[in-house]
Amino acid sequence: MNPHRTFKTAAYSELAQTGKALSNSTRLEILELIAQAPIAVEDIARNVDQSMANTSHHLGVLKGAHLVKSERDGVYQIYAIASQEVGALVTALQGVAKKHAQALNALTEEHMGAIDPMEALDKQALLEKITNEGAVLIDVRPAHEYNAGHIDSAFSVPLDSLEAHIQHLPKDKCIVAYCRGPFCTFSATAVARLRTLGFDARRADVNPLDYRDML
Repeated sequence: MNPHRTFKTAAYSELAQTGKALSNSTRLEILELIAQAPIAVEDIARNVDQSMANTSHHLGVLKGAHLVKSERDGVYQIYAIASQEVGALVTALQGVAKKHAQALNALTEEHMGAIDPMEALDKQALLEKITNEGAVLIDVRPAHEYNAGHIDSAFSVPLDSLEAHIQHLPKDKCIVAYCRGPFCTFSATAVARLRTLGFDARRADVNPLDYRDML
């Protein structure tokens, strides 16, 4: 057999293992979650609503494809993405799907619109809102995810303690919330709550994994 063909067949077979690891909806959700910040197996299972056995299986597949790594911290097994490129892969996949998968966009718009009927701000609109109007950007993910990496000008206002931060938010400026990415409902839920409390609030369709080159 032609040695070039032998090499290509072997190389693309290895590449296909990455694609195989990404070909499951639960694993994609797990990978997005882990990309936010290192996290224990128990917390992964709770976040993605899976049993420990199923979660461990999916983590094994992701680890076998070298997309995640793990280390033990006392009695906990902590998982993290293998590199920043893995996070970029997650956002790239989401971006391609949003651009080309009409059914996905329709599903997302229907669900998010039921929570927050206002259109989400894209990256450019967010930049203009902050630069021209002095909007306040809040990160409504859990605090440990914010601490692991966030958009530079954002303040940490976790959704589960939103009301406790109300007194620190200005009512004379627009409050813009973002969360984990296009399929995370935290920001939509946050702005819906803020509006009931009298705030001018919008959600942003941006991904914190892109924070380094955003603001």
